[in-house]
Formats: sequence, C-alpha cells, structure tokens
Amino acid sequence: MIEFQQVTFTYAGAGRPTLRDVDLSVGEGELCLVTGRTGTGKSTLLGAVNGLVPHFTGGHLQGRVTVDGISTADAPPQEFAHLVGVVGQDPLAGFVTDTVEEELAYGMEQLAIAPDVMRKRVEETLDLLGIAGLRHRALRTLSGGQQQRVAIGSVLTAHPRVLVLDEPTSALDPTAAEDVLAAITRLVHDLGTTVLVAEHRMERVLQYADRLVHLTGDGRVREGDPAELMRDADVAPPVVRLGRLAGWDPLPLSVRDARRRAAGLRARLAGRVPVPTGDGDGGESGSLRDSGLPACGGSTSPEAFRAPAAGRSTPPEASRAPAAGRSAPPKASRAFARPVGAPALTAHRLVVAYGETIAVREVSLALRAGEVTALMGRNGSGKSSLLWALQGSGPRHAGSVETAGRDPGRAPARTARTLVGLVPQTAGDLLYLPTVDAECAQADTESGARAGACRGLLDGLAAGIPGDRHPRDLSEGQRLALVLAVQLTAAPGVVLLDEPTRGLDYHAKEAFARLVRRLADEGRSVVVATHDVEFTARAADRVVVMAEGEIVADGPTPEVVVSSPAFAPQVAKVLSPQEWLTVEQVRAALEAEAA
Repeated sequence: MIEFQQVTFTYAGAGRPTLRDVDLSVGEGELCLVTGRTGTGKSTLLGAVNGLVPHFTGGHLQGRVTVDGISTADAPPQEFAHLVGVVGQDPLAGFVTDTVEEELAYGMEQLAIAPDVMRKRVEETLDLLGIAGLRHRALRTLSGGQQQRVAIGSVLTAHPRVLVLDEPTSALDPTAAEDVLAAITRLVHDLGTTVLVAEHRMERVLQYADRLVHLTGDGRVREGDPAELMRDADVAPPVVRLGRLAGWDPLPLSVRDARRRAAGLRARLAGRVPVPTGDGDGGESGSLRDSGLPACGGSTSPEAFRAPAAGRSTPPEASRAPAAGRSAPPKASRAFARPVGAPALTAHRLVVAYGETIAVREVSLALRAGEVTALMGRNGSGKSSLLWALQGSGPRHAGSVETAGRDPGRAPARTARTLVGLVPQTAGDLLYLPTVDAECAQADTESGARAGACRGLLDGLAAGIPGDRHPRDLSEGQRLALVLAVQLTAAPGVVLLDEPTRGLDYHAKEAFARLVRRLADEGRSVVVATHDVEFTARAADRVVVMAEGEIVADGPTPEVVVSSPAFAPQVAKVLSPQEWLTVEQVRAALEAEAA
C-alpha cells in the first residue's frame, strides 16, 4: 500500500539529509509504529506519504514514494485526500470550521459525498470516539484532548484507506487514548485500513503494532518485528526496559505479557520498600545536555530564586485530605515523602465557568514549597482552567488565591510574574518576537531583571540554542526550555506547567523530570498538569486527580496511582500489589540485593 524506494530528503539550507536511502514497504491492513528520538525525522517520514513533503515544506526529495500505486511526484497532496487521512501534531492548526459537527463533515463535503451518507458517518464517528456530547461545541472552547479526538474523527469520516497519525494520543487521558487506539485497531482488523503512526508514548501503542519502523538519528531506518527491534532500541517503554532488566525473553510488549513472567521478580522484591530515585542533585549536567534539557542553576545563584513566604500557617488538613473512606498510606507511600516547606500558594473555593459550563467547582488547594504536584484527570475535567485561575490571568467567578501575601489575579502584571509563572499547553503561544535573543531581552525588561538574566537561564536549561533563530524553528524541547526561561526570569515562587511533555521522547522527559525536581529543590512549588502517567511516576511527590471540575483524590504519588487502573504506570501494573513505580526503583533494589 505504501512504498518508499531509496528515498533521501533534505530540507532547504540543511547540512545533511533528514531521511537517507529509506526503503520501506507497508502492506494493506498493517499498523506500523514509527519511533525514534525527538528530531530524527518521524514527522518528515509521515509527511512524505501524501506528498506534503516536499510539496508543502520545500526541500529536495530523491527516490520514489507511492501510495496504492500513485506516486507523490505525479500528483499534488490534495489528490491524495480520498486515499490518505492525516492528523498532525497540532489539531487546532488543522481546523477549518467553527463547531465539532461541522468539522467532522467538512472533509466529506470536499469529496462530494452524498448528504445522507455524511450524516450517517458523522453520527457513527461521534459515538465511536465518545464525543457526541460535544456535537455543537465551538472548537476553540474544547480542551486539548477533546480537540485531538475531533481531529481524528474529521479524518475517519472520509473512510481513507491509509491513516497517517502524528502523535495522536499526546493530549489524551489514558482512558481516552485506549478508546481511540481501540477504534483505530478495529479499522485495521475489520476494514483493512493501513495505519502509520508516530508516537513518543510507546507504552500506549507498541502492543498493537504489527511492525516497527525505527529512525536511528542519521536519516536511516530500521524496520521489523517490534519485539526484535526493542532488544537494543534507544527508546523503549517501561515494560520493555523492565523486561531487559529482568532478562525476560522474548521481551514483553504489553502489561499482560509482562505480568505472566513477573512472578519471580515480584518474589525477589517482596518485603522491600521502594525509595525515590533520581533526585534533583542526582543528575549530572552533562547527561542532561545530551538529552537537550540540562539542569538549571549553572548561571544563576540560589539567591536569584524567590524563597517561600515565612511564618505562614499550615493550611487546614481538609485541603490535603484524601477522599473519604481511604485508608492511611502504606509504608511505601511514606518512604516516598520528601520534606516540603511552608505553603507557597493557597486557593479557597475557586469557581470557573464558561457560560453555563462550570469548569472548576469550589476547589480548595494548598501548594507547598519544595513539592512537585501532578494534576491529573480525564480530558475536560478542569485542569487547565484551574491552572489559569491560580495564575491569575484566567477567569475566576468565585474564590480566592493567595501567594506571598498577594492575590496574583489582582496584582499588577509585573508583580504577578514574580508570584506565579505558567507555561501553557502550547508553549509557543507566549513567544511573539522574531528571535530567541529578542524574547530573552523582552523577558528581562518585563521582569525588571538584569540584562542577560533570561539568556543565562536558557543556557542552563538548553545550552547552544542560537540567539538569531526564530522561536518557531526550535524543537519542542528547545521551545519549552525558552518559555520556561522566560517565566523563571521573574523568579516566581510557584511554577505551573500545562502538559509540558508533549512532543518529548523518553530521554528528554527524563531530563525534564530532573529539571522539575531541581526547581522544587530550590524552594519552588511546581504543578504539572499531565496525562503522562510515566512522567508522573518519575517526577511527582503528590498527585491531585480532578473530575467534573472537582478534586476527587489527593495524596502521595504511590498511594493515588497504584490503586488506579487508569493512572497507574506500567511498572506498577506489572508488579501490583507492590508499590513500585519506575524501572529505576526496581534496578536500585536489585542492585542492593546483589551487593
């Protein structure tokens, strides 16, 4: 169905090819997973399938790409619309209508599909993806995950023979991701649809893949059986890394396969208590630089960061209490506890509403200095709305927020920047100047910082970013580092991060986890709104779960996630009922046993 024959592609002005001598054949009804480090050319490979690369991107392509016998050199991308459906990384950028129902129908209108058929397919897709309740909603009022489901649905309604999906679950909560992948798998099995999908969260997709295509970083690809390629791949999900550590053969690709082999490992770990691994002082800057997000602090003294307010009373226990009826945390949960400071921010009975829709419903929350809090919940549960209300820029219909004796929502803009910093889901939304250096200089001016302060922070986060480069030309990790540096220039005591790991591979996320830990160790309170359960297991001290605008769970990370089928990481599912969260914890325990 899809054929790459000796394909080499080089972007205009690039010193070396992004793809080099690629030979690849994907048959009808195959689900092919494309993997590789950030920046290795996965999106370029996907874009070449329907001719967007090079017709839209520019650059020089050698070789031949065909889909169902049609060459991309002989037909423009629009001629592949009936054959290839594409969902990109940024769903909002691809929308052309105003409401969900209109967007689902738009592609079929362009293909001149009969109105009665269109109506039937729209209804089927609304039910298939669980978005019937969003039918008349404006697209720009949806959460990131809801937008992603609509984008996938707008492609499915046209019934293409080939689906090309670039990180289709990056903004979805775990349950929604399973639903979407189940729908895609059904199309593969029942209708023979060919699917090419790139996804950094491999733990979600690997078990469904018929074949793996791995980009090695030099423009070349390796392809073959997923279990075979995972033996030495430089990116691998936790269940595979656990299998490598335990010496299992063949390597498990799913939690179910791993649990069947895990009895012996659970017996070896019985009676041992997991301890935190990879604290902020444990990651060397060299290894962090290799991952693209070095540890901060190299160019900024501790005095440059705001200390938590002194002398403030401890908030009522009700604000931290877990849901009624839950038992006291087990020993493993207490072993994870890190010392935290005084309250850095307190919120009391916050209410956020959009018209008749209540997004946040009387939420009270206390954030402590030195603590990393993961904010989790299904798509549309109110996480982003809560972050914006805490930061002060978002709507707040009732309730109060206090940090360092001030309400950031009622403080002047320059003062508010020193209280709470927020990195939104699309970090690039905060970047509006033509170069990196211009963004850094503007951050210094707006924050009243010394000249070069922002650039120094950026070099500590991601060294080597050219100052004359346009922010839109940066990688996801580099852009995230720039926005974080802009926000940290004001030295806020509270840092809020909304889905910061989208677009980051496992290595970059590991580096980012160390960065988040270091921010907390320097006295900040850090809140990360995320659907990434593996990142939460690695980085968070505390997990707060939201549903329907309310907090339904709040407690230490092991206590909350191990008991949750939806939010438990892969290692916790494999080794349950023991409270192990990461491969690193298991490795440390086995090494201690050997010693």
